[in-house]
Amino acid sequence: MNPLYWVAFKTIVRKEYIRYMRIWGQTLIPPVMNTALYIIIFGHFLGNKIGTMAGVPYLEYLIPGMIISTIINNSYSNVVSSFYSSKSQKVVEELLVSPIPSYIIVWGYVMGGVSRSILVALLIGMMTTIFVPIHIYNVVVLISVTILTSLIFSLGGLINAVYAKTYDHVSFIPNFILTPLNYVGGVFYSITILPPFWSYLSHFNPIVYMVNAFRYGFIGKTDVSLTISYFVLISLSVILYIVACQLIKRGIGLKT
Repeated sequence: MNPLYWVAFKTIVRKEYIRYMRIWGQTLIPPVMNTALYIIIFGHFLGNKIGTMAGVPYLEYLIPGMIISTIINNSYSNVVSSFYSSKSQKVVEELLVSPIPSYIIVWGYVMGGVSRSILVALLIGMMTTIFVPIHIYNVVVLISVTILTSLIFSLGGLINAVYAKTYDHVSFIPNFILTPLNYVGGVFYSITILPPFWSYLSHFNPIVYMVNAFRYGFIGKTDVSLTISYFVLISLSVILYIVACQLIKRGIGLKT
């Protein structure tokens, strides 16, 4: 890599890191507190009524789903808010006229989202040890799925920010698409307990594959093939990366 490109990449990542660490009380603490509340209410109180899910205590079954859900939300929100702010403040225009390739800009912002989501996931992981001992079934699967999932939604957040004209457009996809897909993505339950039609329909929700692959890394349980899950995650990563690079390269929605 050209040394100048490396400097540009590190600068964007460092800017993103400083941005969310400066307001850590808003970016890091709330996800941990929200997850703790979910675990207490759904995992502890209701979990005692539910008993087991897929042969494991419900609390242990719930925690991986809650962590990956937080990874999804934080990686997406970090990039969409940061890139949209840079676009509205004309910072992106300065990047576009500089001798920096589009893929460096994409990777810089995306890695900011990935770093934040991984940091939040680690904090939540430490917090969950208060409620239940963590036994990791497959570290490689856990790490790879974390990176792929945060990469997918960081790219998605960047694409959303490119097309967004107002802050209402920034919040539309998280509120009306991501949240519903999260709730029906197997975070709280196994899709095998659904009626046949809804179980079949769940296979068209990409979050199902992320949740189940991540859950496999934790407790060795999954409702869908791990191979298919990786195929979906890698395919989405490649497609969204190509789209993001093309949008930045052509300056769609960015040049005035």
